[in-house]
Amino acid sequence: MTDQDVQAVQAVQAAIDGELQLLDPEVRARPDLVLELLDPEFTEIGASGRRWDAVSVLSVTGDGSVSADSPVEVSEMSATVLAPGIVHLTYFADNQGRRARRSSVWRLTETGWRMYFHQGTLVP
Repeated sequence: MTDQDVQAVQAVQAAIDGELQLLDPEVRARPDLVLELLDPEFTEIGASGRRWDAVSVLSVTGDGSVSADSPVEVSEMSATVLAPGIVHLTYFADNQGRRARRSSVWRLTETGWRMYFHQGTLVP
């Protein structure tokens, strides 16, 4: 395995780890932890069609919609390194019957891997 391959594997794992942390109810309940994982230029197009930024999304991450009793079920996780320091994730999420295809772009910053963009699309 080349150094480039090792870096790609590490990048993908960092993005997956960050994504799963953002789905963790304990992390979501702490705005400081959420903001550590979101890029200052973060934007999201939510499953509702609403546009969010790093500050406005805090109103939903801490609202209790994800609980330890009923965690988000994640499947079909797939990752692609788009360029050095940029990872695209796609996956399927089921949050208490609210099912969505999700897509995130993670980028490496001076402070670590951060989510730059996220989109969710509801599915029947």
